[in-house]
Amino acid sequence: MNDFSSALLAALALVLQLDSDLAEIVFLSLKVSLVAVSGAALIGMPLGAALALFRFPGRASIVVFINALMGLPPVVVGLAVYLALSRAGPLGVFGLLFTPTAMIIAQLILVTPIIAALTRQVIDDLWREYEEQFCSLGAGPGQRIMALLWDGRFSLMTAILAGFGRASAEVGAVMIVGGNIDHVTRVMTTAIALEVSKGDLALALGLGIILITLSLVVNGASFLISETARRNHG
Repeated sequence: MNDFSSALLAALALVLQLDSDLAEIVFLSLKVSLVAVSGAALIGMPLGAALALFRFPGRASIVVFINALMGLPPVVVGLAVYLALSRAGPLGVFGLLFTPTAMIIAQLILVTPIIAALTRQVIDDLWREYEEQFCSLGAGPGQRIMALLWDGRFSLMTAILAGFGRASAEVGAVMIVGGNIDHVTRVMTTAIALEVSKGDLALALGLGIILITLSLVVNGASFLISETARRNHG
């Protein structure tokens, strides 16, 4: 108990003093996750909106497939990206393995289905509400997508935050493709796993405190945005 108390006090000291190693790890974690989620939003939101608005053969299968991808095992994604980026893989010539870019690619693959599936649901609900109005106005497909994405922006922010939560908590895929290299690809989740195995509980707890705080902030923001969306459509 005394050891844990000492480690917790040391962890709080690291956080409050903005320890350089801890700050570097946190900064890289946020950078990787934010870039990955931004890319996933640019891909997933238009894809989800298109699936909600357009009817074509095989649409139902694509929807089911994307929903299934929401539960992708991270280690499988990590393995697939590793094989693609390794020297023997099709993208090995770019030398991206064990770099932050490889970690971004892995997180992008994990997060895109989440944002696409949630976007499809949001836009589908809005389309049922506004379909007659859009048809009477003669709005084209692009206009419909942009208008519905804007109208559902608060709900879609919740989808993006859900994707960010998945990305920031990821460990398996980023460990495989990033290698957990000090000062290069070490992020909060992989650093916590490493420091615990080394017995350095202070740094692990410090990173854990920041990760939990980040999770609380994301969930709090998601709740506030949902409440705002509910009031606007209430």
